[in-house]
Amino acid sequence: MNPSIQLSQFFPSPEDIPSEHRLETPIHQRAYVVNGQLATWSGDMKRVLSPICVRATDGSVSQVEIGSYPVMGVAESDSILEAAGQAYDSGRGEWPTMPVSKRIECMQEFVRQMAAQRDLVVKLLMWEIGKSLADSRKEFDRTVEYIQATIVALKAQDNENSRFTVVEGTIGQVRRTPLGVVLCMGPYNYPLNETFCTLIPALLMGNTVVLKPPQYGTLLFWPLLEAFRTAFPKGVVNTIYAPGELVVPRMLASGKVNVLALIGSSRVADHLKKQHPKSHRLRAVLGLDAKNAAIVLPDADLDVAVKECVQGALSFNGQRCTALKMLIVHQSIVAEFIRRFTEEVRKLKVGMPWEAGVNITPLPGPHRTAYMTEAITEAVDKGAVVVNANGGEHCATLFYPAVVYPVREGMRLFREEQFGPVVPVMTFDDVKEALDYVMTSDHGQQVSIFGTDPDEIGALVDPLVNQVCRVNINCQCQRGPDVFPFAGRKDSAEGTLSVADALRAFSIRSMVALKETEKSKQLLNAIVRDHSSNFINTGFIL
Repeated sequence: MNPSIQLSQFFPSPEDIPSEHRLETPIHQRAYVVNGQLATWSGDMKRVLSPICVRATDGSVSQVEIGSYPVMGVAESDSILEAAGQAYDSGRGEWPTMPVSKRIECMQEFVRQMAAQRDLVVKLLMWEIGKSLADSRKEFDRTVEYIQATIVALKAQDNENSRFTVVEGTIGQVRRTPLGVVLCMGPYNYPLNETFCTLIPALLMGNTVVLKPPQYGTLLFWPLLEAFRTAFPKGVVNTIYAPGELVVPRMLASGKVNVLALIGSSRVADHLKKQHPKSHRLRAVLGLDAKNAAIVLPDADLDVAVKECVQGALSFNGQRCTALKMLIVHQSIVAEFIRRFTEEVRKLKVGMPWEAGVNITPLPGPHRTAYMTEAITEAVDKGAVVVNANGGEHCATLFYPAVVYPVREGMRLFREEQFGPVVPVMTFDDVKEALDYVMTSDHGQQVSIFGTDPDEIGALVDPLVNQVCRVNINCQCQRGPDVFPFAGRKDSAEGTLSVADALRAFSIRSMVALKETEKSKQLLNAIVRDHSSNFINTGFIL
């Protein structure tokens, strides 16, 4: 049987889709949030095609149309940016001057409304980006947990700052204050979680926001628009639906954006930062490219290494910035490693997102399967081999994982981030070769080491921590737990994201200072007693 036809059998016919997982009617979203209102768009709309295809009686497959969203232009982006600017009002607006405790109350109301939309958001995650039902639920729940953890961290931060410090005759109170208007853009692979990992701390610190949803994963924000509108004061959260290349450079060039929060590519980030007329005034919080490597030493426990590398390379089809995108295996064990690795890949379940235990699901569109095919073909032309059965076979949006070996310098897969179910494998004789790969990479997010010799692992850790921001020993690369710093060197990131670090990333330390005199003390006591200032206070948030 032709492999592509075989893969087509994984796509359901319309009647085979379980009723509880169907989108009964397409969602044609015409609403967007601006200045505290749900405005209605009457212009052009962008069709949303699901990664999920349906199979016709003749065996052909086609992507399911699940809705549409507005295609706005520069006039709308200008008005939306203006609304965010007016809400911030040079730091005089209701939101940036609001007590921290009140901002937390607004966020808690948002979470309450968000939780009520869980089922629909989860369903849209499945249908818009092909994420499994289990992982879609996990993304939603983890996002809610992240918001709650951020609130706890903010309370701790504010309580720590609710005191005066006296040094060398000066009384001071230091707090963190907002930066201004934040342009927030998340990625398609974690459209809810990664977007909220910048959006939520930006809001809690008193900034106003223009939110541009990712190209894939746009409709899933639709159930949350009313919560954005009602939980926060007008103009605090505004949404824009427009081609990024059209409106985003324009917003940056206006000089009215104070923070660029982007999870995307370094190429795009570099271009956008250059648009701002006063680059030193632009704070950038960026999660960018990554090409995380796994170094498998000759004494590695192969049971552990293979299991972690399969999960690390192919969870959500390898569409994670923290995915293992290059396996560097010692020459003495590479044959056995590949044998075991391909055997485990063979066991991965291919299917639709709602199927229990599914591992490999459809990619966002045929353009992604085309890219994977091109990268593999180029590697094969230069001497590599697809070593697993059916590796690289595809049908429409479904792509069977390909293990490619040996991958060498000069092949696209050697340096380029593939962001999909293709696993390049290279070998080394001397560990310096593996170290050299990481050192010469443009990326510097994370690395995994698999081995058992403490001396060799210890000797590797010391240089690697100066090349990447997280070294994982005998486990795959990953972001969590969210209290740990999430960052990258080189082209992989700018700024650090974690529960506490993100609050700092979207704020700056400001202080009030007075001479240590009796009159100053009386003045401060009066301000605190009469609650004349939201900044100068000694309150404790429980």
